[in-house]
Formats: sequence, structure tokens, C-alpha cells
Amino acid sequence: MTTRQNTFRGDSRPFPPPKDTYDQVCRDLTSIYKKKIRPLETTYNFEGFHSAPLTDSDISAKPMVLLLGQYSTGKTTFIKHLIEGDYPGSHIGVEPTTDRFVAVMNGNTPRVIPGNAAAVSADLPFRGLDRFGQAFLSRFQVSQCPSPLLENMTLIDTPGILAGNKQRIERGYDFTKTIEWFAQRSDLILLFFDSHKLDISDEFKSSIFALKGQEEKVRVILNKSDMVDQQQLMRVYGALMWSLGKVIQTPEVMRVFLGSFWLHRPTNAFEDCRALLDAEQADLLKDLRDLPRNASIRKVNEIVKRARLAKVHAYIIGHLRKEMPSVFGKKSKQKELIQNLSSEFLKVQQLYSVPAGDFPSVAEFRKLLEAYKFENFAKIREPILATAEEALAVDLPRIMSQFHQQNNPLLELSQKNPFLGPPEPFNALNTNQSQGSDFPPSYWHFASVDKATSTPIFRSLNPIDGKINGSTAKPYLVSTGMSVEVLAKVWKLADWDVDGYLDEDEFAVALHLIRAVESGGVSILPETLPRSMLPSS
Repeated sequence: MTTRQNTFRGDSRPFPPPKDTYDQVCRDLTSIYKKKIRPLETTYNFEGFHSAPLTDSDISAKPMVLLLGQYSTGKTTFIKHLIEGDYPGSHIGVEPTTDRFVAVMNGNTPRVIPGNAAAVSADLPFRGLDRFGQAFLSRFQVSQCPSPLLENMTLIDTPGILAGNKQRIERGYDFTKTIEWFAQRSDLILLFFDSHKLDISDEFKSSIFALKGQEEKVRVILNKSDMVDQQQLMRVYGALMWSLGKVIQTPEVMRVFLGSFWLHRPTNAFEDCRALLDAEQADLLKDLRDLPRNASIRKVNEIVKRARLAKVHAYIIGHLRKEMPSVFGKKSKQKELIQNLSSEFLKVQQLYSVPAGDFPSVAEFRKLLEAYKFENFAKIREPILATAEEALAVDLPRIMSQFHQQNNPLLELSQKNPFLGPPEPFNALNTNQSQGSDFPPSYWHFASVDKATSTPIFRSLNPIDGKINGSTAKPYLVSTGMSVEVLAKVWKLADWDVDGYLDEDEFAVALHLIRAVESGGVSILPETLPRSMLPSS
């Protein structure tokens, strides 16, 4: 058996974000939330319909990764693969072995914190879990162990999901609601599938449905992919995509990573797709590696999402209170409002110009309203709403503006061309080389570049400091249908300052060169970029 390689330590790139920056962002967010958003939540009983108010530890918590999957799909082994060892309470087997939720966190010494203690600890981000009762807390634990990886993130292992009603009925707590609670607080959600078990049980389907609104966090892992040969893997991958298409109702195709995360590679593993699996695992581990770097931005994003939801919730509750009669007929009016809730949502949407996508599920909200008397709801209070709006319009964007001021990091030569190895360390400009003769000379002047088309595309890629790197540009450039070899040459020509980034003009030239290849073939590209293709300064 071969020993696995060290996953993270071989990467020389910086792993955690600057701690002082992250801590300062958390302090600012905590202050804004306490002063301007939490009063809105408490006034309109946001907790009763969505989730409890955030604590300081919730906001300052490390990035969290939630692992979901049916039994024996390799969730626990994946965690051991990442942290390069065992954690307290872990057990692996072909039978369902993980029978509890386990938060794997960093600690000086290996130890287990029981669920009841973890749920009341001010230092841990799990204080809201007591809402699920003793049946859940007895099946929850925090496992601490020293690990460089865990210094920057927390991994949440979940019970393997089985088919049938027996497990769901005998849990004693609402498994789907628990998944929803963790998903809202997670920065990345990994759905595990085994190459030999692609079925999606009813409870797993319900758990996936609970991830609605968190789709941007979800990644799918087809684990144990080296247990089938290349032809079988192609069929398994197709079957998985078909199954996911029936469960995940989104127009976008879900990103599926092929992987094989073993503590020790089995001797009967197929090697015909090893290069592909290694590349896929590298992409997935890059997502994990980027979590700490992007943690500050995601914290702001989650607070913005919560504030928008709280504002819409306040409008709904205030509107329902306003529709109630002063004296007689309260019970019948409340029943009518609940019955016609979709119409009331439409009124709120039109009255306050709220996007339709910001509203909660009508069916879920209707069910929750049954427990309240509408005459006890708070009326619309403009000062509280204005304060929350100020947080959304002024305070939170001010924090975000700090990130846009950051400079792009210097890249090593090997990172500068996303389609090739190290580019040649000299400028690609040359006045003596001839350009493609099948095009009019005017084509090779910057004035012919269609910036009206390229600029919106460039801006949609969210440039930082006016530039995009290879990882950002690559998906769009690949979508043009050009081969990797062609794109490598296009990048070399367009990146005339050889810094590994494309600015707005360089990106426009890259698309201009691609259109030339589409019309005249790769031979039409010049060996070096004519100076006439440079924008006039």
C-alpha cells in the first residue's frame, strides 16, 4: 500500500489571511450587527421564524466546512486525510459508524467536549444548537486535536444517512433542520457520493433541499473514483449528474470533483485515471485552501444576507400587524391573512419594493405563523428599519471597500500563464515581426479592438485593482472553445507586461486574438505582439 502525500504542507503559498485584518473585520461586523441589525431581529421576532441572534463567537468563528453524505462514502476518512491523523472519537468501517455530529477543531491536546457543554460555551460557535433539544445534544460533540489545518477552519462530520423511515423516526430530533442550521453557518458544503453507491435516499434528498439558498457553497465529491476503471468512471459520473439533476433544482450544473481520499491507497485501485484524479483533488484542495484567505469577505456577505432577510421579515410582520382589525374579528382576519399569505407577500413586495427572491417559503412561513397572534406583532417602526438600512447601504459597503484596496500579489513565473508552464521572462513586444497577412493591417491596431463587448465581460469577472488573474480568466477563455495550446499563446501575447494578470485592455486584446483564430486559424497569430496593438497612453 502506498502512503498518501502531505496535502497542505507542500504548498508554499500563505495559508491563513492576515490575522489582524480578519480580527478587525470581525470586530467591525460585531459592532454593526449589535447596534443596527440585532435590534431589528429582536423587535420582529426573527428568531421564531429563522434563527437565533448571532453571538460574538458566531461572527468571529473560523471558516466552517460541512460534510454530508450517505454512510460509508468516506467523510471521516476525508477528514483524517486532511488533518493527517485521527481525531478523538473517530471510527471508520463499511457499516454506518459515525452516529453523531462531530465538530473537529484545533486544540493543544486531543479531547472531546460533549454537546451540552459545547452548546453553552461562549468560546464556541454552537450556542444556538440547544434549540434542537437533548436528543440532539447527546449526539453532538466537539473533537479537538492539534493540526495546522484546523488552525484556520473547523470541519463538521455528520452521521451517515441511511435509507428508510426507521432512522428518521428514531433520531429524536429534526435532522433536516439541524443540517440547515449548520449549512447557514458553513463556508463550504461538501456532498459525498461513493462510486459504487449513487442512490439518494429520502432523508439525503431532504438534506439537500435544506441547502436551498446556500448553493454557492456546495461542492460534490465522487469519492473512491479509483475503485472503477476509466470506462466505468465515465458511466458513474454521468449517472451521478443525472441523479443530481432530479434533486437539485438549479439551472447551473453542479460542480462535481472526482476524488479518492484514502489514508492508504488500496492495492486494487485502478491507475488509468490517476492524473485526472490528482488534478481534481488539487482543485478541491485549492477551494479549501482559499477558505481562510476569503474568510473576511464571506463574513461580510453572510451578515448582508442576514440583514436583508431580517428587513424583509420586518416588513412582513409589520404588514400583517397593520392588516389586523382594532377590536372585532381578529381571529377570522388572522385566518384569512394566513390563507392568502402569497397575496400578502405580493402586497409587501409592491409596497416596499422588495425583490421576490428575498421572500421566505410561503408554506414554511404559513406553518410558523399558526403559533402567533398577529395583534401582538410589532408595527412598522421606521427608525429601526432606517438604522438597518444604514448598515446595508453605508457600514457594510465601507468594510467591503477595504478589500478592493488590496493589491494583487506578485506571481511566480510558473503561475503567470494559466495555460502553460513558466512564460519566457522577457517582454513579448517586437516591432520587427510580421503579423498575420490574411487580415487587413488595420486589424492589428488597438483601435480595431471591440472594447464595447469585452469590457462588460471583464467587469463581470470582478477584477481586483483593475486586473484579473489566470484562475479568474481561465473559465471564460476556455468557454470560447479554443484549445489549451492556443490559449497559452493568446495569454502570452496579451499579457504584454508579463505580470500574470490581464487588465481591461489586455483582456480586450486577448478576445481580439481569439476572434482572429476563429476566423483564420492558429497560424494567423503573430509570434510577438505588434506595438500597434498597444493602447495609446
